[in-house]
Amino acid sequence: MSLTRTIAPWKLRSRTLELGRRTLVMGVVNITPDSFSDGGNFLDPEAAVRRGLELMEQGADLLDLGAESTRPGSMVGGRDAAGVSAPEEQARLLPVIEGILKAEPEVVISVDTYKAETAKAAVDLGAEIINDISGFSWDADMARICAEASCGVVLMHTRGRPDEWRGQQELPANVLMESVSSGLAEAVQRATHAGVALESTVLDPGYGFGKKFDENYVLLAQQGELLKLGRPLLAGLSRKSFLGHTLSDLFGGHQAPVEAREIASIAAMVAAILHGASIVRVHHVRPAVEAARIADAVLSAS
Repeated sequence: MSLTRTIAPWKLRSRTLELGRRTLVMGVVNITPDSFSDGGNFLDPEAAVRRGLELMEQGADLLDLGAESTRPGSMVGGRDAAGVSAPEEQARLLPVIEGILKAEPEVVISVDTYKAETAKAAVDLGAEIINDISGFSWDADMARICAEASCGVVLMHTRGRPDEWRGQQELPANVLMESVSSGLAEAVQRATHAGVALESTVLDPGYGFGKKFDENYVLLAQQGELLKLGRPLLAGLSRKSFLGHTLSDLFGGHQAPVEAREIASIAAMVAAILHGASIVRVHHVRPAVEAARIADAVLSAS
């Protein structure tokens, strides 16, 4: 099998990144009290700023800042959902953007939000990218705000809201892939119809977002099929629960705890790179940078 990925420009708010020549590593900073991975560790703005700068020192190419947890079971997904309000989200988020850019003005910041109001505040402060887990489907104003800001966007596929995931039925492989592909295509259509440049879009299959445990492996094995949509791919597999589920026999039948999923996360990340991902979203940056170098070397030799 020939290994490949899309080589294309990614037009951001103030600059353009070339994707596909080498893997870009996106470091995650969760400014939340309840994220599944590190909730509460970086809720303090100064701690979050320090964490972001540490990840850049470890080799991150860009940072993804999020101020609302979207872990399974969380009540998010629209204006009437019982999630974090836009003012509270911004109170957590904006001081961190400001602090990071004051210390390192050239840092490329992505903001993980599905709220148009927060997106506008973030790009006005200097964020380059809006990473919307709903693919512009939960806030009708999001596509317009991003078009007006001329920022980069990550459009992710999700199947329902986090509080709905546990009740979903597992899909056959072909149905799953068609669902993800068509969902991402619709997200691109929403974006471009509102005036977002196609060159500003990157697509995320949404590992763990409305996918049953084994569905994530089907998606990972067939991820390269999504390159037919014509845009580069971002893969976020770090510390996901399906990895802990796979390791359960090594932990007495219990799901591997979050802190024990780092090696599994790297293995899944490398598989994603070899199946077409140009950007990987990770919590632990330095090992990801090293592993991505090896995966890139394999791609270059294929």
